[in-house]
Amino acid sequence: MGPTGSGKSNFINKLTGSKEESKARKLESCTQDIRELTVNHTDGKRYVFVDTPGFDDTYRSDRDILRTIANWLEKKYRSHAKLTGVIYTHRISDNRMSGSVCKNLDLFGRLCGDNAAQCVRLVTTMWDNQKPGNEEIVQNRVSQLEENFWEPLISLGARHEKFLNTQGSAWNIINGLVERRTPLVQENIAAARKLDEASTGNVLLIQEEMVDAEKKLNETSAGRALYSRFRQLLREQQKILKQLADALVEKDPSGAEQLRAEYGEIEAAMLKTEDEMERMKIPLARRIALFFGKRTRSRTVALPLPPGELDNNIAA
Repeated sequence: MGPTGSGKSNFINKLTGSKEESKARKLESCTQDIRELTVNHTDGKRYVFVDTPGFDDTYRSDRDILRTIANWLEKKYRSHAKLTGVIYTHRISDNRMSGSVCKNLDLFGRLCGDNAAQCVRLVTTMWDNQKPGNEEIVQNRVSQLEENFWEPLISLGARHEKFLNTQGSAWNIINGLVERRTPLVQENIAAARKLDEASTGNVLLIQEEMVDAEKKLNETSAGRALYSRFRQLLREQQKILKQLADALVEKDPSGAEQLRAEYGEIEAAMLKTEDEMERMKIPLARRIALFFGKRTRSRTVALPLPPGELDNNIAA
């Protein structure tokens, strides 16, 4: 998992030896849907790697992407398939944590929860693009990421790893995740499912919420956060719309046409945001029922969010 363009698909392509052209270095999504790839490794183990679409996608809404990821996770949990680990990718070439990247990280924390943090690897990518002599600056970025943005996950057992854009580097990260698991001999699948959860895999918070607590997507921690994001976006769009309306009154006729075009674009975007909010809204009666409903074992990991839309600078 990770932001669009952070190198998720490239990481999996390196693992699997795929010759598929990678768009990971571009700021558009390479993965439009869930992509599962199975590898029968020389060590005798069978691995299934799962590539997910990033939020802030070029063509799809965040609600649609969250639904795609959540539905896949729910289906796997219901079929008793659990995760060995979760890779979260981040470009080390970024010299700032933008509002969208912070919000992406916040959603990730809400998807995973605290109990699954130990199986998370925070993987920095694009190391092969760094210029010689830039080592101190880049190391400062790493320190600030670990201390200012990733600390809540790291304190719960997550680890930072560097991906050097080679197959060996990718497999070193995977091997570290596999080795942390308690060895499991699956002579009897039914018996294996009764073993301690730590032996058989990891359960994410959103899986507990949707299966064990019987919540709908918009009722999960991630869903509620997305609703809050839409509400903030709507306020900003309304503010811009008012500014454009005021400008239209004062503007001379020569510039009015361009302002009307901008007004129309923002108005259309605002209507879309209102539609997204309506789809994510939780009725009052249901909110009351949820308050007295089932509880999950996992809790949300609180990760830092930017004030408004201000960027968070890290070492340039």
